[in-house]
Amino acid sequence: MDITTGIIALALGLLIGFAIAKLLEKGQASKTIDSAKKEAASILKDARSEGENIKKDKILQAKEKFIELKAEHEKVIINRDKKIEEAQKRTRDKESQVSSELARNKKLNETLVTRLDEVEKKRDFYEKKQEELERLHASQVQQLEVISGISAEEAKEQLLESLKETAKADAMSYLQSSLEEAKMTAQQEAKKIIVNTIQRIGTEEAVENCVSVFNLESDDVKGRIIGREGRNIRALESATGVEIIVDDTPEAIILSCFDSVRREVARLSLHKLVTDGRIHPARIEEVVRKTEKQIEQEILEVGKRTVIELGIHGLHPELIRVVGRMKYRSSYGQNLLQHSREVAKLCGVMAAELGLNPKMAKRAGLLHDIGKVPSSETEIETPHAILGMQWAEKYGEKPDVCNAIGAHHDEIEMKSLIAPVVQVCDAISGARPGARRQVLDSYIQRLKDLEDIAFGFGGVQKAYAIQAGRELRVIVESEKVSDEKASQLSFEISQKIQTDMTYPGQVKVTVIRETRAVHVAK
Repeated sequence: MDITTGIIALALGLLIGFAIAKLLEKGQASKTIDSAKKEAASILKDARSEGENIKKDKILQAKEKFIELKAEHEKVIINRDKKIEEAQKRTRDKESQVSSELARNKKLNETLVTRLDEVEKKRDFYEKKQEELERLHASQVQQLEVISGISAEEAKEQLLESLKETAKADAMSYLQSSLEEAKMTAQQEAKKIIVNTIQRIGTEEAVENCVSVFNLESDDVKGRIIGREGRNIRALESATGVEIIVDDTPEAIILSCFDSVRREVARLSLHKLVTDGRIHPARIEEVVRKTEKQIEQEILEVGKRTVIELGIHGLHPELIRVVGRMKYRSSYGQNLLQHSREVAKLCGVMAAELGLNPKMAKRAGLLHDIGKVPSSETEIETPHAILGMQWAEKYGEKPDVCNAIGAHHDEIEMKSLIAPVVQVCDAISGARPGARRQVLDSYIQRLKDLEDIAFGFGGVQKAYAIQAGRELRVIVESEKVSDEKASQLSFEISQKIQTDMTYPGQVKVTVIRETRAVHVAK
């Protein structure tokens, strides 16, 4: 009983507590709501006041912007009014000018009409006078016909015949005197042009030899160049095709070869080998290969310098290379590059004196002997003038230049005025005393023919004429030529030389067959 009463009392207490808590919570919530309403009312009040202020500011800004736009618009209107007034003023001025021009033209028209009337009257007067003169002339002619007994047409014919005979005689005498004077003047002018050209071009004599002297610091180097049992000197001769003469001449070695390029390759290779100190067959072949590449590059540089010095532009690179190769060629003992440079300068001066194109004349003069530098054996059989003309046509030279190259030895007909100028300048350069040596050129040709005979046989890789043409050294390909065939080849070449050539003394034919086995260790 007591427990139940206790539970009921506890439950009543809890309910009463919960009711009291709800009443307290409700009172607190009402206070919070009242304070929130008061705060919201104050915020709305502040917002309204701030909105009124912003509205006033915007209104003021709008008024200021309106005033500015109004001022700008008034300026535009004022400027437009000014322009309209200026245009109206110009229009009034033009109208006044036009009216004054019209008045002046009206006066001029009236004056012209008056003058035309006067001219018409004078023309009628002169026409009447002309008719009277014609009547008087006809009556005078009739009177003369009656007096002379011949008609006017017959008298005219007789007068014309006499005048023709007199004029013909006078014309013939004048023509004869003019021709004689022209011949004398032409001869004097031609001599003057040639003399002035030769005086203004003074070049050194350029005579080429077939021997170069290689100077040494001491005679001890000669033994190293010769090598053990002569292997170094044989390797050098085989690689370059140059005869190397080592004699008692102190501190000097003689290099003998008709081909200037091969001789220069040998000289530079010897210089590199002696400077480096390593002289053996493998090193010799390596240095010779590098020197040949260096010479090719030097040939190109020489061609470029020559073209620039002469003021020739737009020349094809292959023609520039051919010009460079002229440095190592000779014509009758005269250096071909020096000869071509001299002919180019002579052509330029003579063309300028004659009123021709000096640049084109220089171009033709420089290229006139490019056919003397053949690049293959088949081209050797073609005359050098025709070969040079073919090259010039191939590399885009103008027809006048090509014709001058081909006609400078009369192989073809001359079709331009530059062609005889090139021919004359070529003769001037080559005909001076001491400029050329016929014997040297025939000697070089004989050595070339010796080498060409060797190249006519199969399996021949290289052929060198040495010992002034007394020995022909032939290097064959070991894969194509056996030892037995090498001996037979030597005999056949000697028989071919004996039957086809005329030469002093004897020619020794040496055929070299070499086999190499090369492996690389990696």
